[in-house]
Amino acid sequence: MFFLSVFLQLAALERQIFDFLGFQWAPILGNFLQIIVVILGLFGTIQFRPRYIVVYTVWTALWVTWNVFIICFYLEVGGLSKETDLMTFNISMHRSWWREHGPGCIRRVVRPSAPGILEDYSYVSVTGCIIDFQYLEVIHSAIQILLSLIGFVYACYVISIFMEEEDSFDFIGGLDTYSYRQPPQEHVELKPVKPVGKVL
Repeated sequence: MFFLSVFLQLAALERQIFDFLGFQWAPILGNFLQIIVVILGLFGTIQFRPRYIVVYTVWTALWVTWNVFIICFYLEVGGLSKETDLMTFNISMHRSWWREHGPGCIRRVVRPSAPGILEDYSYVSVTGCIIDFQYLEVIHSAIQILLSLIGFVYACYVISIFMEEEDSFDFIGGLDTYSYRQPPQEHVELKPVKPVGKVL
């Protein structure tokens, strides 16, 4: 679980950095929750706390659903459009950082020549990208889904182990196989204890 948690954390941190660079507030919030819940799941595994791992498994199902939504958003499935400000909660007009900074992309700033437009306002044209930004976002989400599914299966396995150990736990003096089904193997002979005299 430790190595899987490290991979999950690195993937979430990498994604968090690029979402911060693009001011993508919805993914930033999701990545932050992912980082916290992975730490919680790791703590639950190390400290033998199945409830924390159950929280991790529930969150993992939500995380996979969120990443499927991101894939649909960037591939414009079902009427979704990657040109909307949905990922920024309609606060700003920022887009994915990969739109202008993807591998091989040549970014040119074109100053508008129309009168009445502020001089510092500029248009950006991007050409020559090896991979379009939406496919990079889809790849990131697909990696998150793959790692999360592996984590979900492993968490279910750990929960089942914890539950088996709880069922097989035998309390001291409880109903174990030796206390009520079989007579004791050894007889202990009891001897009276002599009282100790007073020392003056």
